[in-house]
Parts: sequence; C-alpha cells; structure tokens
Amino acid sequence: MRHQPIAHTPQGVQMRIDGQEFISFCSNDYLGLANHPSVIDALATGAQRWGVGAGAAHLINGHFEPHDELERALAAWLRVERCLLFSTGYMANLAVVGGLVGRGDTVIADRLNHASLVDAAQLSGAKLLRYRHSDPADCERQLIRAAQTGAGNRLILTDGVFSMDGDAAPLAELLALAERYDAWLVVDDAHGFGVWGEGGRGTLSEQGVIDTKLSPPERLIQVGTLGKAFGTAGAFIAGAAQPLEVLRQRARPYLFTTAAPPALAVATLASLRLIREGDARRAAWRAGVAQLRSALAEHGGLMASATPIQPLLIGAADRTVALADALKARGLFVPAIRPPTVPAHSARLRITLSADHSPEMVQRLIDTIQELAPSRAAQ
Repeated sequence: MRHQPIAHTPQGVQMRIDGQEFISFCSNDYLGLANHPSVIDALATGAQRWGVGAGAAHLINGHFEPHDELERALAAWLRVERCLLFSTGYMANLAVVGGLVGRGDTVIADRLNHASLVDAAQLSGAKLLRYRHSDPADCERQLIRAAQTGAGNRLILTDGVFSMDGDAAPLAELLALAERYDAWLVVDDAHGFGVWGEGGRGTLSEQGVIDTKLSPPERLIQVGTLGKAFGTAGAFIAGAAQPLEVLRQRARPYLFTTAAPPALAVATLASLRLIREGDARRAAWRAGVAQLRSALAEHGGLMASATPIQPLLIGAADRTVALADALKARGLFVPAIRPPTVPAHSARLRITLSADHSPEMVQRLIDTIQELAPSRAAQ
C-alpha cells in the first residue's frame, strides 16, 4: 500500500517530510519557482486585489482580467492564436480529447502516455488505437488502419516528455504524419514547458519542430500544466483560434468547473516572466543532470534521458522500494516507481533534478547510490 507523505515546509530541494529533514529529488518544480519570492509576492498582491476565489465558471462570471491577461501572455509566448486555462492538467487533457473527437472518430495514442491521456481517450467515446512507444512507423500503421475502417476524425495523442521514462516523443515525425493523414496532433508537454526550448517554449522548440518566429501549424494542439516548471497550479490548452473556440464552447471540463482563483493567474504571470528569462535556471538543471549521468555511467541503470527526469532502473519492485527506503534513512527523498504505474519488471527510482540542487547535493545522492546499490557490472 502506498503511503502519503506529509510535508511540513514549502516545496523545495530541502524539505521536512513526515518529521524528517530531506534533500528532495522527487519534485516536478524543475526551475525552483514554487517558493520563489517574486511568485509569492505576486500571489499575495493578486489576492489583495482580486480576492481568493473565482466564484463561478469562466463562461458565467468567473473569468477575471488576470485570467484573460494570462491566456494572452501564454498565447504570445507560444506564438499561437488562443489559449484556455484549466484547473488541472488532468482536466485539460479530458477537455482537449473529448472536445475534438467522439464516437465514430479514432485516437492513435503512444502506449506510454500519461494516465490522464489514457483516460481522456477512453472517455471520449472514440476508438482507441495504440502505437509502440515513440515509434512513428507503428503510428502510421495505426493511422492507415483508422483510415481504412472509418471516415471519422483522427487524433494522434502523445506526451512531449514522458513522465516516468524522461524521454521525448519524436514530434517532427508525428506532426508530419498528422499533416499527411489529416489528423490532429495533441501534445501534452507538461514536463517540457519551461524546461526546454527557446525561452522555455518546450519540446517542440527544443527539437526544432516549430519555427521560433512563426505560429505552429493549425492541426497542432499543445497542453501544458502550471504546477511543474511554472511552480503554481492549473493548466492550459494552446493552439489555433478555431479549435480553441470549439473547446471553449463544448469541452465539459471547461464549461462545468469553477475557474481557478484570479490571484493564481497573477502569480503565474510572474512565473512566466521568470521562465522566459530563465536560461540560467535551465543551465543549472542541465549541469546537475550532466553531473549525475557522468558519475553513474559505469554504475548502469540510468535510462536514456536529457531531461530533469532521470529514472534509475532497478527492475524488481521489492528491491526498488528497499533502495528508496534506504535512501530516505540517509536523508534523501527519491520515490520508488513500480507497477502498475510502469510496466512489470521495470520498477525504478524516479530522480528529478531542479535548478536549485547544488553540485554538493547531487554528489551526495551519487555517493549514496553507489554505496547502497551495487553497479550492474558487479551483479
């Protein structure tokens, strides 16, 4: 049974959890903005000006000036026509899939997509076809299959950065397939926005798929969360005006949910400014990743990833949990990820690096892993 830890201090790389002091390597706060003074000040200022709650759904009277300003700022940052705000990434994914496809349509999804994408596809009523992880050729086979069996709409669905493996989808190839087979491409870049690309614009920018001066293609829809690199809470969908208006009018998770507090939008505007100017922060987590991968190269087990997500593959669930517990006893908080979250026999430690981790913190983790877990070469 999974245990729910209780944090007694703000989110950060040094935390007190369940009464114990830890260096934390398990947060998605990749840029260290969750407890940043500028973001805190913005939230407090926003609450003083706009109160605590929105009080209604966006289309009733819960859409405030800060919401509108944030949607426009996110759209300008991503060079798209429209943006819609949501309370959570899970809700945004339910909205974008269910709002674009339904019965008679087909979703073609990566097998390792996040649970919210899996649920969104299943709940949409569309036929669900899955392709092998990050395999454009298999995706094309499923697109051909969908075209042969029906005349409905087709939607390719993928994470930008996969949260448990830390690898990135081949977005150029997937976008080419979407254009060739007249399909939507929906990319959930929850773990890419703020972290990668020019000005933190995400995986599509990092991979050079989209021009930094031009708007992305109309058939491309991007989903991002604000509770990871942004350090606040909520989510957004961004894309061309026509599909975004369709979602605004018919997506149930948008229509029937009270809007997030306007003060939170004020805080997120502050974090967006830090992200756009955050090259030094992005360089800091990259340095931590390089330090970790260099030191553990001969140890073995680190899965291929150039992101802040650095999974250390152990295999057996019991050994993975035992290693995570041993690290906790040494003051290092690294979660054990095991089935059914990941496939059988692929349990791992999910190490995440932040811009706020010092080289000394990373070295302490390296030294402790090398002490507690024998290298694969020695096994």
